[in-house]
Amino acid sequence: MIRISIIAAAALLAAACAPQTTTSAGSDAPMQSAEASACATRGGAMKQVGRMQSWQCVISYADAGKRCTDGAQCQGDCRVEGNTGVAAGTAATGVCQATSDRFGCHATVVDGKVGPTLCID
Repeated sequence: MIRISIIAAAALLAAACAPQTTTSAGSDAPMQSAEASACATRGGAMKQVGRMQSWQCVISYADAGKRCTDGAQCQGDCRVEGNTGVAAGTAATGVCQATSDRFGCHATVVDGKVGPTLCID
């Protein structure tokens, strides 16, 4: 009896940790709204992003991966991707970000110098 209670409790805890994939309307389908239409008009797609898996418009950038030394050279940010450990203020060349998705770890490059690494989840 105790073993069944422990297994049931563990199952409930595991279910509570699963990411939620519902939209604001309560369905599992991607958002079908004016926001989704506006996103598509801008060349984007509604995607679930971040730890909370919230629906956001994600736009792919044409200059993704191009070498850069400042965000002014890119459609998005000029970045050093990942948790690189590069000290802020160090001279660096980055690459133009691939999409408008702001989640993950990266450091921006401004005027040829890397900024602090930010991890957004």
